[in-house]
Amino acid sequence: MKPFMNEDFLLSTETAKKLYHGFAADAPIIDYHCHVSPREIYEDKRFEDLFEVWLSGDHYKWRIMRSNGVDERYITGDAPKREKFQKFAEALPKAIGNPMYHWCHLELKKYFGYEGTLNGDTAEEVWQLARKKLAEADMSARGIIKQSNVRFIGTTDDPVDSLEWHKKLMEDKSFGVTVAPTFRPDKALNIEKAGWREYIATLSSVWGKEIDTLAKLKAALGDRMDHFEACGCKASDHGLDCAVYSPADGDELEKIFAKALAGGCVSMEDSEKIKTELLLFCAAEYAKRGWVMQLHYNCLRNPNSVMFKRLGPDTGFDVIGPAESKLQLTGLLDRLFAEDCLPRTIIYSLDASDNAFIDTVIGAFQGTGVCGKIQHGSAWWFNDNKTGMQEQLISLANLSLLGNFVGMLTDSRSFLSYTRHEYFRRILCELMGGWVENGEYPNDEKALENIVRGICHDNAAAYFRLD
Repeated sequence: MKPFMNEDFLLSTETAKKLYHGFAADAPIIDYHCHVSPREIYEDKRFEDLFEVWLSGDHYKWRIMRSNGVDERYITGDAPKREKFQKFAEALPKAIGNPMYHWCHLELKKYFGYEGTLNGDTAEEVWQLARKKLAEADMSARGIIKQSNVRFIGTTDDPVDSLEWHKKLMEDKSFGVTVAPTFRPDKALNIEKAGWREYIATLSSVWGKEIDTLAKLKAALGDRMDHFEACGCKASDHGLDCAVYSPADGDELEKIFAKALAGGCVSMEDSEKIKTELLLFCAAEYAKRGWVMQLHYNCLRNPNSVMFKRLGPDTGFDVIGPAESKLQLTGLLDRLFAEDCLPRTIIYSLDASDNAFIDTVIGAFQGTGVCGKIQHGSAWWFNDNKTGMQEQLISLANLSLLGNFVGMLTDSRSFLSYTRHEYFRRILCELMGGWVENGEYPNDEKALENIVRGICHDNAAAYFRLD
């Protein structure tokens, strides 16, 4: 029996161990999509305890607690921090097979030197150990980033953001890690959702001109893209309930826009027409700027209406969406390809049954001069577990070129989540090592090193133009 989470965790063959320890473990991290705060990085935030650095804001952990019957008071409510942590610690041992169990213990081991297991009985020991460790100089936000060997961080930012913290980080030569904004214009596109008119008013104020037509909304977004580019932006990101492609002519679009701006009810069909037009506009602008476009879709947001009204969005109640998006996605890509304005694009679906579809779609729209111009993004959200990662990697290898993959991201709000890159790298090396030992790929050290280093770092560095 193997010991729990030793140095060869998830590595069962000698080739897998060689690939991981020799080529993957020490590769710098390019975390090109996450939700950490640039302000907290600039101010070098310190954390008092595991609630602040671990439980606060982490809806992955909240779902674990809810599934264990924990009262909401101990999750997002007013219970004392130590009691909230206790409830999580008591639930965690039941998470066998869940990536949360692995993530937590990788983080406890790497950042706090804890070799045991977290449960209700050890919660106090872990709590006190973490409080003591977090007081050390290298456990600030910047310290955690540096000891994690992070080279690049792509945050997630709204067009109305001043990006003041990114500017300050650009001017701060003492840090050495690039922190770039990512353009996330979802609120401008979600014309059918509550709060859209108020958001347009805010965008108008930031732009300095009234947005009373769709044409002016495009102009405002273009102006904000210029602002983002001046602050080092490398990519955009779109969180879509489902992929859309429903083109319409200019007059019809302006009428829909005017109706929405006047407070009229917008049908799903009309909202998809506006989103299509804005996606086409944005994609063409990204292509001109050399940005990467990320498309995240097939998420059903906030199905629990009671908890949505109580807690708001992004609190752990979203689910995998049932939307049919194949024709819409291919229609969007085809239009952009035909007009020669398809940017480098990463496609993520929350529905893992889309793996093979995405892997064939990317092959239909690749471009010359860029290795893997259209990418199948890493297993996302509910799929960033061992099985989900394996299935995404195998599908990509079966139907495309795995060696061109841009690899892992954290998609996290926690500064301790960089161990997710380690988790991914171990799974990758185990998979590749098995192919080699089974005689399915030659034991060619140079070729294997290029693939592993490429997926762990080099491909993303080239793709996001960091070199």
